[in-house]
Amino acid sequence: MSAPPVVPASFWEHEPVRAALAGRHLGRAIRAYRNHPYQGRSPLPQSAVAGWLGITQAQLSRVENGPPIVHLDRLIHWARLLRIPSPYLWFSLPDQPSAMQSTDAERPDHEPVATLETAGTANPPIPADAATPASERGGGTTDRRQFHALAALAGIAATGFHDLLSGPVDAPRSVGMEQVRYAGSLVEQLRQADAVAGADQLYDIAVRIHSRLSSWATTATYSREVGDALQTALADLAIETAWLAIDSDRRPLARPYLNEAITRARIADDPRMEVRAFAQLALLVRDDHPGESLHSAEAAVRASAGWGTPRLATLLHLRTASTYAALGDAGGFSRAMTKARREFERGASEDDMPFLHFVTAQEVQGIEGLSYLAMGRADRAADAFRAITENIPPALRRNRIYYTVQLADAQCRLGDVNEAARTAMDVLPELDQVGSGRVWRHLAQVRSSLGQAQRPTATSRGFIDAYDQVVSR
Repeated sequence: MSAPPVVPASFWEHEPVRAALAGRHLGRAIRAYRNHPYQGRSPLPQSAVAGWLGITQAQLSRVENGPPIVHLDRLIHWARLLRIPSPYLWFSLPDQPSAMQSTDAERPDHEPVATLETAGTANPPIPADAATPASERGGGTTDRRQFHALAALAGIAATGFHDLLSGPVDAPRSVGMEQVRYAGSLVEQLRQADAVAGADQLYDIAVRIHSRLSSWATTATYSREVGDALQTALADLAIETAWLAIDSDRRPLARPYLNEAITRARIADDPRMEVRAFAQLALLVRDDHPGESLHSAEAAVRASAGWGTPRLATLLHLRTASTYAALGDAGGFSRAMTKARREFERGASEDDMPFLHFVTAQEVQGIEGLSYLAMGRADRAADAFRAITENIPPALRRNRIYYTVQLADAQCRLGDVNEAARTAMDVLPELDQVGSGRVWRHLAQVRSSLGQAQRPTATSRGFIDAYDQVVSR
């Protein structure tokens, strides 16, 4: 089998499986899973299950027989792959609570599950064991009226949408192309809403939609053709959810969605979706694991061989260039940037995937600026960011704000405190309109740098006071 089978609910009541999960040892649970009577006369081979999990047979043997796994991202990813119901888990999945934990009534201090009222909050409830950094922006809530206004912004109040958020929804017994098209339309509506409202408002909504629609793939029946299309649609949704996690500065929550997207894309034999997932994974892990980022970008290049358009090649070479910069490899960065510019000059194609609309001349210049910043060349970075902020199209407001904040950071590093404060002050009134925790985090770094300056000025103190006032609201 190329993927874990759908098993009945009674599967998880088998005593060896229950005991392993109750003992919080996922490796033993996997061994019990392989040896379950449901699998037939012979246990599932370690090599097959290791392939599902993305590890070698030897590694799976160590997982089954060694100490319990403690890495949350791996626990979440494998629990999702094997479709272990949340009531049997001792940790919380990003989109639902763990029922093995005490209920809210028994633990009044436990964060409530997101509801329709809180689905769009700027600081939503996050599982305590998710190890997610707190936003530096501060509080903020969204009530029912704000949520409906948000939904109306992009027309995502389509039939069935609120049902997916506000209450239990039974998965359809059978899925056809109509439902698959519906899933695809929700992904597109999320993208449109993101352009208007920003990721802070949308991440929880995307998580809920993902949770509900994923149940279609696990419990419904459908033809092979519909199944492939459904896997592609769900991979697209997982990638969009991962992006919203990244942009809202919930980066630790993004990786399981990208791992899932890669798996679904491979099940559906959809190289386009696989390339998208690898490209986003390269972006996600670039700063903390640049070596893995480089491998992910190279995997995307290989998967796109023979069909990739110049714009896609541009994006992948930009991912590679920024990773070389994070590694401090100036030569590798220069070679990759040359390839990116060469591909960009070949122009757009009618075969370009819709998500590539952001790959513009300004984006190429922006990645170059970020790379110079990573390599300690703040002067070259400032030149690139300044050119972007002066020429970026009005429709790409979020990009202009993001690169303006980066310009302020570069000016700080050059010691130009007054200019950095003026640049940051210019963008401060617009930040509430983009809903990006990632942008707020970068601006918080600028504020911290200006606050630590040896010679604060009236201009820098003015920005610090204005920033603190906005955050305290």
